[in-house]
Amino acid sequence: MKPLAFLLIVSLFPLAAFAQDQYLLIKPARVFDGEKMHDNWQVLVKNQSIEAVGLQVALPTNAQLTVIESPHTTLLPGLIEGHSHLLLHPYNEVTWDDQVLRESRAERILRAGVHAKKTLLAGFTTVRDLGTEGADYDDIGLKQAIEKGVIVGPRMLVAGRALVATGSYGPKGFQSDVQVPQGAEEADGVDNLAKAVRTQIGKGADVIKVYADYRWGLMKDAQPTFLTTELQWMVDIAKSSGRDVVAHASTAEGMRRAIMAGVRTIEHGDNATTEVFELMKQKDVCFCPTLAAGDAISQYRGWKKDKEPEPERITAKRKSFQQALAMGVKICMGGDVGVFPHGDNAREMELMVAYGMSPLAVLRASTAVNAEAFKLPLAGRIKAGNWADLVLIEGNPVENIQQIRQIVWVMKAGQIYKKD
Repeated sequence: MKPLAFLLIVSLFPLAAFAQDQYLLIKPARVFDGEKMHDNWQVLVKNQSIEAVGLQVALPTNAQLTVIESPHTTLLPGLIEGHSHLLLHPYNEVTWDDQVLRESRAERILRAGVHAKKTLLAGFTTVRDLGTEGADYDDIGLKQAIEKGVIVGPRMLVAGRALVATGSYGPKGFQSDVQVPQGAEEADGVDNLAKAVRTQIGKGADVIKVYADYRWGLMKDAQPTFLTTELQWMVDIAKSSGRDVVAHASTAEGMRRAIMAGVRTIEHGDNATTEVFELMKQKDVCFCPTLAAGDAISQYRGWKKDKEPEPERITAKRKSFQQALAMGVKICMGGDVGVFPHGDNAREMELMVAYGMSPLAVLRASTAVNAEAFKLPLAGRIKAGNWADLVLIEGNPVENIQQIRQIVWVMKAGQIYKKD
C-alpha cells in the first residue's frame, strides 16, 4: 500500500516528521460532519488534523497548499467499527473451534494484518476490537505495529483476552481430563476478577469485555454467567483506570445485570425486552446489535437469502432492533466482523437501513455516536481540531446507503490511502 497515489499529491504527506506545515483543501459536493449533511462545504487539513471547515475557509499564506476538487462526492468522518475481531476470519472458511485450537498464532496474526488493511481501505479508520478469541494479547501487538507504521491499519481500541465465567465458554466437548485453550480468560469471584481485570489493563487493554451470559444452560441455552455483584466489581475497577466495560449479552437477565452494574455497551442483545430497553435508556447504555453476524451465520447454516423466507432468528432480531429504534435507545454501529469478512464492514450499515433505521441515523451511529460511546473526542466528527481521519466516497449515502462502499480514498492522520 502506497500512501497517496492520487492526482498530483504523491508526496504530500511523507511518513517522516513534517519539515513544513502541509495543507490540503478538500472541496467535495457535500460534507457529512457527523451530525448533518452540508452542501458545498470545504475542509482544510493541516498535517494530521482538521484545520477548518465550512462554506469558505481561511487559506494559509506562504504555505504549501494542495487542492482536491471532487464533484459528485461526499466527504465523511472516518467510519468507526464498533465490534470487530481482527484475529478471526469467517466461520464458513474455518470453524471458530478450529481457529482457536488448530491455527497457529503466527498464522492468526498474519491474517490479522491483512484484515487491518482491508478494514482501513473500506473506510473504517478506527475499530473497537472486542477479544482475541484464544490469541492471548496479540491484538495489543497488532495495535502497536499499526501505530509504529509497520503495517497499514485503523486506529484500534482493544479488549485483550476478554473475561468469561469458568466453565461457560469454549471450545467444549472434550474428555473431562483434557485441557484445551479457551477463547477468553476464565475468572470468577471478587479476588480473581479483580486480578484478571487489573492484569488485562496492565497488558494494554483499552476496554474490558465480559460475557454476561453464554450458552451454558441446562438445555445448552444462553443463561447469565456472572452475578450482578461480580459485574459491578469489574466495572468499578475498570472505571478507576478510566476504562469502560462492555458486555456480550443475549438474555434479558444477562443484559439487566450488566446494565445495572454500569457497563457502557450491550453487544448483540438478541432477546432484549421492553423493560431492558427502557433500562438502557435510563442508564445511557448504548446498544450494539451486530445484525450482520446473525445474518451471516444463518446463511452459513443454509439460509438462501432473498430466495427463502428468513429464519425465525432473523425475524426476531429485526423486531428487536425496530423496538430499540422506536423506544429511542442509543444505537452503535458494530457488526461483529470476523464472523463475516473484514473489509465488508458496511454490511452492518446496510442491514441497519434494511431493518428500519434511516441512512442519516446510520451514518451518525457509525461516526459521532460511536466516537462518543467509545470516548474518542477527536474522532467521528469533521470539525476543527479533530483528527484528519476522513473518507471520500462517490455519490450520496443518505440517498443510497450502499454508496458507502464506493470509496475514492481514505485518509488517516492526514495520509491518504487508496486500493492498489
